[in-house]
This record gives sequence, C-alpha cells and structure tokens, in this order.
Amino acid sequence: MSSTAETMLPSRISVPSNLPELVKNAFNRARASGDVNFYPTQVRLLNINSIPFQLRYAPSLLSKPKAAKSTTNTSAAPFDPFDNPPPPMLICPLAPSHILALNKFAIVPEHFILATKEHKHQEDLLESSDLEAAYACVQGYEREGKELFVFFNSGNGSGASQAHRHLQLLEVENMKEGLDQQEGWDLLIKKLGRKEVRDGLPFKVFVEGINRKGEGLREVYLRLYREGCKSLGVEGNEEDGRAKISYNLGMTRDWMVLMPRIEEGREVRSLQSGEVIGKLALNGTVLAGTALVKSSEEWEALKGEEGERKVREVLERIGVVNRVDAVL
Repeated sequence: MSSTAETMLPSRISVPSNLPELVKNAFNRARASGDVNFYPTQVRLLNINSIPFQLRYAPSLLSKPKAAKSTTNTSAAPFDPFDNPPPPMLICPLAPSHILALNKFAIVPEHFILATKEHKHQEDLLESSDLEAAYACVQGYEREGKELFVFFNSGNGSGASQAHRHLQLLEVENMKEGLDQQEGWDLLIKKLGRKEVRDGLPFKVFVEGINRKGEGLREVYLRLYREGCKSLGVEGNEEDGRAKISYNLGMTRDWMVLMPRIEEGREVRSLQSGEVIGKLALNGTVLAGTALVKSSEEWEALKGEEGERKVREVLERIGVVNRVDAVL
C-alpha cells in the first residue's frame, strides 16, 4: 500500500495506511536521540481469581524526573506535553482535530498518544471525534495484522496525570514483552464479553461490543458511562461537559469497557515488617490485566502467592466492589 493512502471512517477521520511503521520509526529515532525514555521491566504473572494478571517491575522509573512545582509564580500554566509537541515526539497530525505523539516515558515499546490539537480537558466527557480517531488507529493497525489496546484515564481516582485530553495506545504484542507464549496472558478486555469472567473480577466493569465499522461509538460510550455513574449512585444523564465520576475506559476492535474508579491505588506493606513500603497505583491498563511497581520492596511483596492476595485486595478497593465477600 502507498504510504500516502489513508484508512477512513464515516466521520472522515483518517490515519496513514502505514501507521504502525510510522510509530515504530518515530519511537526508535526518539529513543536513540534521548527524547523518549524507555524503561525495561521484569514481569511476573499473578493469578487473580483465575485470571492471568501481569505484574511489571520497572526500577528505573524511580529516577523518572518529576514535574517541577513553581513556588514563585502560582499563575503560570503547568507544562503541557501535548501542546505543540517538539518534532521528535510528534508522529503525525490526525485531521481535523487530533495529533499522534509519542509517550515520553515508555514502559511498553512504541507507546503513543492520541491528543486533541486544541486544549480540551481530560475530565470532560469524550467527544465522537475522540473515539472515532482512536478507532481509526485500531483499524489502521488491524490492516497490518496488528492489534491495538486503547485506554483513557479520567478523574482523580483513575491514574490520570495530564489535564490535556489524550487517549493512550499500545500494540498488544509489545505488551507481552518478557512473557513466554505458553504463559497464557492476553488482554483482559477481550475476555470481558463473557459473564463468568466479569463475575470473577474483583471490580465491576461495564462492557459492550463495537460495530466493526466504527459506527455509534459515542452512543456506546455514553451508555457505559451512565451505567458507571449508576453503580456509584450518581446521575449521569449529561452528554457533554465535566464527567461526574472517575473512570477508566478501554477499547479494542471489538469491545469497549468502562470501569468506575474510587481510588487510584492502595498502600503496599512489607511482608516482613508490615510497614508501608509504597503504593500500588493503577490506571486504564488495569483493563488489559496489568499492574506496575517501581521499587524492589514492592516487587518482592507482590510477586508471590501472598502478593496475589494483596493485589486482589487492592483491585477490590479501587473500583466498585464486585463480590459480597470482598475485603472492606
């Protein structure tokens, strides 16, 4: 296919036909130049209610630079990485209203971002153009025989870190780095169409299938949002403006899933002393079946059988609890 050909949705949002190649090349260049920081990980599979769940350990994340907090000019706008990103970080514009850019701090290779060109708020409800642009990327990868996982964090309890609206995209094969094929991990979201899998989760999710033409995405999203609001005892009849709940959204070619959130994470305690040694915080990758720790103490506390119990308890507390015998 020509590199100038485009994949189209009914909304006229298009992606380059060679999108996977563009992302890969941009990532490799930016990593070589130091514009992207890639953090290698170790991985262990946990058994969470018979669901294979990745626990990844990225010790080099401890040295990740933190955004500077101004003590003098409190009116200065915070740094926005998605407002006119520098050329090494920009993959391509996505007409008419979005850009694709690299994630500067990558745990998974070729982690990239779909952001609005103009500043729109992360906690506002997603618009049709956001969902259609994300699904166009999914279709663009599918045409090359590849699979994308899209996730979105919204609200204080969701793991969101930037105010500029953005969805995040990961190639599924790259999410399996470090795992043996025989270990049986695959995207959790792909299993959530089965009631027995949903019933076994420590947290409630709301799921609906997607029309493969990418039609009606916002209607699906709003239905899931309203279900999420209802699960928290909140009226969610609005169709625009600020969302009333924190939540994570996940999307693949076939599924859209929403998880209402209550907390970002929970403390992790030492197996030996019982002292607090860190925090297990989760974002939308929880809907893929993954979690991340940064310190060796957290890793040692969570990677074994006792750690499975601890991770399960955290998962029960970060969202709407899904079983009557959950830890409270």
